[in-house]
Amino acid sequence: MDKVFLVAFVSFHLQHSLSPPFYEKAALFLVMPCLLPASVGQWAGPGCQLHFGEVAGSTLDGDVLVGGVFPVHVYRVYSDTNMAFTASPAPIRCQRFVLQIYQWIQAMMFAIKEVNGNPRLLPNITLGFRIYDSCTLMQRALQGTMWMLTGRDNPLPNYRCQKRPPIAGIVGDSGSSSTIPMARLLGLYRYPQISYFSTSPLLNDKYEFPSFFRTIPSDEFQSRGLGELVMHFGWTWVGLIAEDTDYGQQGIQILRRTIAQAGICVAFSETILTNRADRNAFQIVQAIKGSTAKAIVIVSSGSSLNPVMDEILRQNVTGKIWIASESWSTTALLSTVKYSNILIGTIGFAINSAEMPGFREHLNTIHPSLSRDDIFIREFWEEGFGCKWPDHDSNLGSVGNQTKTCKGDEKLDSVYTDFTNLRITYNVYSAVQAIVLSLQDLRTCTPGQGPFHQGTCANITRFLPWQLLYYVKRVHFQTNEGAEAYFDGSGNPPARYDIVNWQLGPGGTVKHVKVGSYDPTISQQRQLYINASSIHWAHGNKQVPDSLCSPSCLPGTRKVGIEGEPACCFQCAPCPPGEISNRTDTIECSSCPWDQWPNEKQDSCIKKNLEFLSYEESLGTTLAATSICSSVIPVVILALFIHNANTPIIKANNRSLSYVLLLSLSLCFLCSLAFLGYPTPEKCLLRQAAFGITFALCVSCILAKTIVVVIAFNATKPNSDLKKWIGPQMPYLLISSCTLVQVLLCVCWLTVSPPFTAYNTGTNPGKIIVECNEGSPIAFWCMLGYLGVLASISFIVAFLARKLPDSFNEAKFITFSMLAFLSVWISFIPAYLSTQGKYMVAMEIFAILTSSSSLVFCIFFLKCYIILLRPERNSKAFLMGR
Repeated sequence: MDKVFLVAFVSFHLQHSLSPPFYEKAALFLVMPCLLPASVGQWAGPGCQLHFGEVAGSTLDGDVLVGGVFPVHVYRVYSDTNMAFTASPAPIRCQRFVLQIYQWIQAMMFAIKEVNGNPRLLPNITLGFRIYDSCTLMQRALQGTMWMLTGRDNPLPNYRCQKRPPIAGIVGDSGSSSTIPMARLLGLYRYPQISYFSTSPLLNDKYEFPSFFRTIPSDEFQSRGLGELVMHFGWTWVGLIAEDTDYGQQGIQILRRTIAQAGICVAFSETILTNRADRNAFQIVQAIKGSTAKAIVIVSSGSSLNPVMDEILRQNVTGKIWIASESWSTTALLSTVKYSNILIGTIGFAINSAEMPGFREHLNTIHPSLSRDDIFIREFWEEGFGCKWPDHDSNLGSVGNQTKTCKGDEKLDSVYTDFTNLRITYNVYSAVQAIVLSLQDLRTCTPGQGPFHQGTCANITRFLPWQLLYYVKRVHFQTNEGAEAYFDGSGNPPARYDIVNWQLGPGGTVKHVKVGSYDPTISQQRQLYINASSIHWAHGNKQVPDSLCSPSCLPGTRKVGIEGEPACCFQCAPCPPGEISNRTDTIECSSCPWDQWPNEKQDSCIKKNLEFLSYEESLGTTLAATSICSSVIPVVILALFIHNANTPIIKANNRSLSYVLLLSLSLCFLCSLAFLGYPTPEKCLLRQAAFGITFALCVSCILAKTIVVVIAFNATKPNSDLKKWIGPQMPYLLISSCTLVQVLLCVCWLTVSPPFTAYNTGTNPGKIIVECNEGSPIAFWCMLGYLGVLASISFIVAFLARKLPDSFNEAKFITFSMLAFLSVWISFIPAYLSTQGKYMVAMEIFAILTSSSSLVFCIFFLKCYIILLRPERNSKAFLMGR
């Protein structure tokens, strides 16, 4: 019991991420008795035995042994359990001998026979074998594994009870459910295990199954391929059936994900209960009959599916398209005349076929009298020839009410007839080849250059399991077909599949005809190849049958689900605005490219119109003309002021500041032109900055003029401290300072988050609005807010100075101008935020022109009026008269 506990301890740590050096050393230390003969008597007593009952298998002695586990029988019978446990439980009886699986056993024997007859492979070394029938039962698979490892019918865990020969590895088992516990046990001891038919993705985990390999690809590839096969034929309404094993359930889950991504719906999903003798066949067939789905994917073994097909035959269910997983796509259990009426037209995945030269001749040499160590050969004879040996307890061979007696002179070539599609048989052969070539690499190791400690090599007759495991991981060879064979990091071979179609052969037999291939190792576009012309559907139909819940939707429409119904039972609805569908049965309408828009039928895209405020359209032309004409007015006034520079009204209002103000106002009018035309990156980058700086210069001049007026009138008072502020440089210093703040603000804006050209496709679906994205809205509003602050200060100062005693107090006009300026820009904010596209640009241009015009009118209109029309008032007497 202590040893059993230690094995469990090591197994636990192997599965819980301890560092490799630790658990490898611990495993070697604790299981060392298993690697050596049981020479210590106290550990070999009866109390240490596990009583499995009778253990028997086919054997062949040799210098090195290869184990094999095969489900020779596919049915088993459980005896009634003695609930009082007053007697030992009766052994499980295995039934239904399968000729095809016996062919797999012969493939292993043939491979070993080839090696023993080839002087270039393992010279002076004879290979032997130990072959056991798992009966598709997990506990029997483990029982056979322990029998091979320990060398005892009643095994002692942790002990190998014969000095030699060593076990090189085990080939098997067939089903993933029994292979997984075998892999846990063999992985603990680091015995190489190569399965020929176990496809569960769980076995990819090298931490949990460190010594597991296989010559059949993982179900991950097959399940994705089955999904692509369904998509290739356009079947959108499918049924799913899977057996309740890891193989079936994991495979169907991957398939579900694959077809769901393509919009394919599952009409029904049923599970074959393998713990029931009838496999709940009646309920499954009722689900098939009650569904409108014609395409049905089945992920199951042939033995589990057999009762279901019997029930389908009994209820006469026809007109279905069966999609087969590789486990039953070529099975002999169903490829009979009995099922031909319902299974002809089946299409599915199969392992790559290959030829085995000399294998036919090998099979023709087997005979009960020549193979006395083969415990299966008499049963094979009975099953193959429908007879019964007189001294053999069997229920086989009944023909009508009579029993035919086996004579031993029956012709073997009538049992196995097809040697062109050796699929799983060749996988068994390849598994033995991999072990043999690994042994060859181990034998040819050069001392001092070996892979082990200090360059040592292993001895071919006394090697340890982990030493051979090193070579198995690196084995690389060519198959008989010339393809590369090796194991990747997960222990998988290169994934390649044939696609087979069940067609009617002569005499009502079933042929498995290759109609395509699936290779997930190549580019996505070429992975699935199908020769549609070579496919025969049910009743010889060449047209691909459909499997739909609802009729197709035409271009311009899309599928819309019906409440309470699966997604593939749908109605056809027009595509939403802005989207199209240009093919039938689309699940979703697709959006047009950003610069295009759907046509009226919504089955193609047409170009969108670009929208921006151009010079060519009437609005743009009007604004451009207004800007240019308005910019001339300040220039004309400037010329008038220069011509009358020495007149009192010009001199009284700081003529140099007036000149600067008029120039800045002209620039304000002109800066609106930057907002017109196509918004190029250069325009977007400079237009707001130009607007902000010119208006800051303009308002700064007005602020300087206002402050000069206030200081000028108040400095005349006795003892006024304002006299020291009066000077020719003061206004220009004020203008420069105020404008510099705006310049710095714009420079920071253009440096950190500059404006850029943007294409707005969301505001008007039929148009592309080309506009300038301001980059940083905060910077834009700070720039605008700074103008508001300057204007507000000017307004407040001018308002306070409006009643200063002077006949021509300019503060009054500045007050009105700032009031108009602020009114325009305060009204601009909500109007700007509520418009889009070219009208938003037009709104800003209008605000620029209006505010600039109000300044020109309020500040300079009366002066121009006096200069031009009332020159008598342009005198010092008039200005000082009041």
